[in-house]
Amino acid sequence: MNNEDLLEPTERMISWVKNSALYRLTRKMMSEAELSQALARKAAAKFDGISPELATKIAEAGIAFCNQHRFLDDENYAEVKTASAVRAGRSRRRIAMDLANKGIDSELIAASLDEVDDLSSALVFARRKAFGPFRKVERDEKRTNKEFSAFARNGFSSDISMRVVNMSRDEADEILG
Repeated sequence: MNNEDLLEPTERMISWVKNSALYRLTRKMMSEAELSQALARKAAAKFDGISPELATKIAEAGIAFCNQHRFLDDENYAEVKTASAVRAGRSRRRIAMDLANKGIDSELIAASLDEVDDLSSALVFARRKAFGPFRKVERDEKRTNKEFSAFARNGFSSDISMRVVNMSRDEADEILG
């Protein structure tokens, strides 16, 4: 029997997907949806001629195995990724979009963003980019436009951007603590 005729995963496929899931999770933290997509994609490549439905069933077996052993936790994933993004100076909007792209449920996204302060994140971003109160060169119109554009691309509102760009260094240091 060839792989095209299979309707259910074989023992070999189940064994492979468990090992593959564990390997992926030891290399990188992943959401359930992210791992499922990766496993289905790899299963389709590994087992020649299987149907997309069978690749999905193989991935589901891997996800079930990981959930059974508590290797996956989307709530923890969202919290860790949010904390990391805040330290990197990302906006609430950008964090929410990144988490949604990883397949995190909207309720988990909202819960993980409860403590995120866009002003503090914008100041961290400004410090990394030497913008606003951390500017090392004289402010001119071209520089100001560049800073506003960077804030907008990173999901910060115009109000937050304006406040940070016009903030004094002492005020910024006080907010960042």
